[in-house]
Amino acid sequence: MVSVVVPVYNVAAYLPQCLESLLAQRSVELDIVVVDDGSTDDSGAIADRYAAEEARVRVVHTDNHGLGAARNEGLRHIRGDYVGFADSDDVVPPAAYDKMLRSLEDSGSDFVTGSIVWWESAGLREPPWMRRLHRPGRAGVTAAEHPEILGDVFAWNKLFRRTFWESAGLSWPEGIRYEDQPTTTRAYLAGRFDVLPEIVYRWRIRDDGTSITQQRASVADLADRLETKRMALASVDASPDADAVRPYFLDRVLAGDLHRYFLLIPGCSDEWWELLESGVRELWGDRSLVHSGLPPVHRLTGWLVEQGRREDAATVMTYVAGLAGGPAPRVGTDEGGVRIDVPGIDPASVDPAALAVRDHEA
Repeated sequence: MVSVVVPVYNVAAYLPQCLESLLAQRSVELDIVVVDDGSTDDSGAIADRYAAEEARVRVVHTDNHGLGAARNEGLRHIRGDYVGFADSDDVVPPAAYDKMLRSLEDSGSDFVTGSIVWWESAGLREPPWMRRLHRPGRAGVTAAEHPEILGDVFAWNKLFRRTFWESAGLSWPEGIRYEDQPTTTRAYLAGRFDVLPEIVYRWRIRDDGTSITQQRASVADLADRLETKRMALASVDASPDADAVRPYFLDRVLAGDLHRYFLLIPGCSDEWWELLESGVRELWGDRSLVHSGLPPVHRLTGWLVEQGRREDAATVMTYVAGLAGGPAPRVGTDEGGVRIDVPGIDPASVDPAALAVRDHEA
């Protein structure tokens, strides 16, 4: 049996489609646990109607405590041998759990992760970086063997053996956003896993700005993001595989979403900037973002943040915003090779490593 925990909060417009997609799963015995996390709209009533008509659906009603707490509450009610998670505004393709379950039964691994598509107004699109992480498929690998996969931080494109989840002491952080990364990082470091190239999840990208990931400009959001990065890095540092995983984790995984925050530097508040600067120095101060997998303009911005050069960082990001849909940033050459060239930034005042364009980027 596969148990799926579905946390719900004020998603009446989306919940039926999510539950219908779960009930349409093929060749899998399902146990769906819906946790109504204190919804103030009709979400709880909608879930109750499904439970009244469908034995595979059960509903738990709680006060509002947030996504992590709702998932943890759902885990206390599951009956299955395997456990997965689905967010209540998304959709699961009909064969997703069958594919993941078959993989685990064949490999004996502790959990499995598959690729996803963004479900946007224009249609379905697989993020290029998710395609790269999941191809080729793998079975029974460890984090040391495939450290790049730690960039797949999501809760809902995975299926876990319940025995592994419980023996590893896994749970979701509560009272904080971006709770997926600390827990998935611990899972990768604790067990063996399969990696599937198939699409197993459709992530709805809302156009109304209400999703958590569209609220990055607030101090609270940035604070939560930095804290979950600290938590994930602490798990890496405590792992026996730390030497093999840590450099890649810092450069490719932890740094991967920083560009979304760098874009907000122009016009940001003093408090937000100070938090960004201190967080970047704390996490990358002994290595520098110039070594990261960020694109050249964002590596430059990261270095400027490390140096406390707020106005220059804003200049670079304003320049980048003006390139949207247009030409690539300007580059030039000197005796050190190809360098990025941003109007308003004096190259002589910047570490050459922060301006460098790598061979595959030129």
